[in-house]
Amino acid sequence: MIYFFADNHYGAHPGKCIFEALAPELKRKILFFEDDWSVFENELWEEDCELLILNMIGETCDVSYPERAIGHVERYIKQGGDVLLLHGSSAAFWKSSWWRKLVGFRWVRPNDPNNGKPSTHPIVPFNVKTNKTAKHPLVSVLKDFSLPADEVYINLEQNRDGIVLMETTIAEGTFPQCMAVSSEFGGELIHFLPGHKYASAPECVANISAIILKMLNK
Repeated sequence: MIYFFADNHYGAHPGKCIFEALAPELKRKILFFEDDWSVFENELWEEDCELLILNMIGETCDVSYPERAIGHVERYIKQGGDVLLLHGSSAAFWKSSWWRKLVGFRWVRPNDPNNGKPSTHPIVPFNVKTNKTAKHPLVSVLKDFSLPADEVYINLEQNRDGIVLMETTIAEGTFPQCMAVSSEFGGELIHFLPGHKYASAPECVANISAIILKMLNK
């Protein structure tokens, strides 16, 4: 089973938009929750989880910080579990030092416990290009795409080695938009950053679907 936990992301509902745009046969494999941490915090979802998908930033969007879920996430990852982090989800558990060290490419919030320089997101049209030279299985299924003016996540803090799978070049420079980070426990964390206002764009959904299917069939 795939577990997909999302917040409303300031009323944009990108997680919900992505879930609803997935093909029916893939949706049937997913349990989706928006602004509801009851299962995330209180049930042993990690015992039958094949893939964890997050589209959330802890303690934002008038949703409580899922404090008790971090133990479940830690157990899942230490069992070799894979995680797909959509949009700002590298900050899903930004209060946890364990999580901050784990994710590799980190969205840094203004009130960051490490006092890191906050990440930013200019809103401009942008093109996302696949890094064809990257040595990773996902390169074969990812497709270049363009989006109208939307949030472009930049100035992430990189604290672990990772592979840049897709990137964009805007006025501020060239920045990763899809990355792979291996955990020390045998699993992998895939970041896919585009997807605020245009989360349900066919190009976004096609790439996310391809990532999910590839991760399920490693």
